[in-house]
Amino acid sequence: MSDPCTGRCKVLVVDDEPKIVRLIVANLESMGYDGHGCTHSAEAVERAAALNPDLVILDLMMPGHDGFAVLAALREFSDVPVIILTARDQHEDKLRGFELGADDYLTKPFALDELFARVKAVLRRAQREPAASARAEFEHGPLRLSLVHNRAWVADQELRLTATEFRLLALLVRRAGSVLTHEFLLDSVWGTSGQDDVAALRVALTRLRHKLRAAQFDTDCIRTYPGVGYMLERAAA
Repeated sequence: MSDPCTGRCKVLVVDDEPKIVRLIVANLESMGYDGHGCTHSAEAVERAAALNPDLVILDLMMPGHDGFAVLAALREFSDVPVIILTARDQHEDKLRGFELGADDYLTKPFALDELFARVKAVLRRAQREPAASARAEFEHGPLRLSLVHNRAWVADQELRLTATEFRLLALLVRRAGSVLTHEFLLDSVWGTSGQDDVAALRVALTRLRHKLRAAQFDTDCIRTYPGVGYMLERAAA
């Protein structure tokens, strides 16, 4: 597994402005990443499928299909981490991005050092392995998680979770019986504890609950503490 700070992780940059693509790809290459770029939304999904990148940096405002459509298409077959990079700074756009499975959202104009700090953080979270002494699997009733492979099942049915949703579920399961505050979850999953990001947390929890219910898992055991956080009740003995 490549080190997210120095290894040859593959990053696909999708933006309709060739100058921005060249700028980001050149800087990625100088930092030791394997950078790739495309400027058309129609090409983006095919490139992602062929390249199997470790990360996608995705613009929203493109001719033809916009970035939301690209992200939705990506999520049909891939859980690759996605950073949205766009001039659209409306709250509703951010919520929609997170709802579709984005891992981070950065608005233009942007500072390169902030973008690459987010690239490192997202890759580090996505590739983090449990310590050798840590438990590799957890169970909660019919729910089973593999921290080594970042996979989850309800009975024999595997859940299709994004990297963000898996990290969120893993925290709830590993700390079942404890109330996890918004700040703790945001810091652990997204690397931020800003109050403005609580909406993204709520969206992720809603998506996670929906996927669990679809697999016949009783989500009533995920309790909401308004203004405080969330708790997964301990599994019955």
